[in-house]
Amino acid sequence: MIYLDNAATTKPFKAAVDRAYEFINEKYYNPSAMYKEGFALQSELKKARSALLLPIADQNAFELVFTSCGTESDNQAIFSFARRGNIITTEGEHSAVLAPFAELKTRGTAQVRYAPLEKDGRVNVEKLLESVDEKTCFVSVMHVNNEMGAINDVNDIAKRVKQKNPRVIFHSDGVQAYGKILFKLGKEVDLYSISAHKIGGLKGVGALIKRKTLTLPPYIYGGGQETGKRSGTENTFGIMQFAYAAEEKFSRLAEKNEQIKGYREKLWQALNKTVYTRLSDVAGSPYILTISAVGLRGAILQQMANDQGLLVGTGSACSSNSKRRFSAVVLACGYDEKTADGMLRVSFSDDTTEEEIDRAASILNAIGEDLKRRMK
Repeated sequence: MIYLDNAATTKPFKAAVDRAYEFINEKYYNPSAMYKEGFALQSELKKARSALLLPIADQNAFELVFTSCGTESDNQAIFSFARRGNIITTEGEHSAVLAPFAELKTRGTAQVRYAPLEKDGRVNVEKLLESVDEKTCFVSVMHVNNEMGAINDVNDIAKRVKQKNPRVIFHSDGVQAYGKILFKLGKEVDLYSISAHKIGGLKGVGALIKRKTLTLPPYIYGGGQETGKRSGTENTFGIMQFAYAAEEKFSRLAEKNEQIKGYREKLWQALNKTVYTRLSDVAGSPYILTISAVGLRGAILQQMANDQGLLVGTGSACSSNSKRRFSAVVLACGYDEKTADGMLRVSFSDDTTEEEIDRAASILNAIGEDLKRRMK
């Protein structure tokens, strides 16, 4: 089996799992326990926070709150600060942002505004800035688009937003960026969401990075864990494995980026251009190649590929339970329904091999050409 749906989830790094195993087998205590073993685990969690923050943020300016996933991190950011006036996001966000915005609109809590996308999936920054006014309280812009791989310069966008209204709280969903592109959080970014299972960590662990000067109200109430910001006994094993996976990821990030980008371009060059059109831009994330078999059904091609031992996506896996037929993101980029319907997302990991790329190209060409013949 060739797995090329790594934007949905990644295989956990075995070395990180093995390294963290002691937190199941030996150091399984409750970190909130009032004995030395519990206190010792708090020290381990502190090390994990540092390991996760160090590659992307100034630890004097930012701190990290552990959550169960990227979706929870997005929800905590939004429901904690998007409370009045108007709130702004983009038409290309993950459902973890769009759904809370829709809920706030339903409640009548705040006026919701959506900024349009460019053809490659980036937000139209000028249109977004036009929506910012003195009543804007919250802006959320995804760092790397999960369907198109487009990279938004969130540091620059945050800076320009705050030039218009310094009181705005700026959030970014960094789930597809963290551990996959080189960057440092700028001082204008207030909140940043990350997730373990996108970078070789385990499902069930995420984090919300926040500016230290920002007071974050709790989203989940209970025992007051995470200094009162997120109650619930910490998943020590998952957190430590997340930190170890991040250390492994960032230790070879620049090298892997070049290698994966090479594989992405090799795959695109090998695809039959009479069947497939490229949607994602070459300047986007090296880990995502978005294509469309225009006029064909991407969902059918996905199943045909599956039958041949190739796993690829047709968009966000988190939206697979919805009844929509077309990718809303592709439509928001200005493509027609035939293009959106034929969309496939191929996403890579550090374990992807050149042999897998060659085989994937062969499978995609064969099934695309076969389905196109049958559709005539």
